Amino acid sequence: MSSAQNPSPETADLTGPRPVRLTAAAALAGLEGLALVAGGVWMLVLGLTGEPDDRRQAVTGGVTLIVLALLPLLAARGLLARRSWSRGPAIITQIMALPVAYNLLQADSMSIPAGIALAVVAVATLVLLINAETTRALGIRGPGNAEK
Repeated sequence: MSSAQNPSPETADLTGPRPVRLTAAAALAGLEGLALVAGGVWMLVLGLTGEPDDRRQAVTGGVTLIVLALLPLLAARGLLARRSWSRGPAIITQIMALPVAYNLLQADSMSIPAGIALAVVAVATLVLLINAETTRALGIRGPGNAEK
């Protein structure tokens, strides 16, 4: 068969409208990335202009959060473009977010609502990412369905 009759998974998954679940997963991953950027910028600005206990630690923490934001932001962009590789980083981001949410929930401060929000977003995104409709839209085949 020619490539026109048998499209590759990269071109086959671009036909038709993007599923709502895939768009929602991309939006939630992007939201997490933007939240990390905002937190990183906030830490960086406070570290440079405020009176932190350790200026170097505050600046390093801010830069680290900004760099960590690249993973969910790139995953969100890939999900919107229907790239099958993007599901892995998006799932990893959610799995990493769950212990962070747990630690925020253990705090005895205003971080408890943030922990609840993070846990809800992480679980919702995981559910959206492992959904069969999302998997099909990304062109991911399950075990036993790979081309030989």
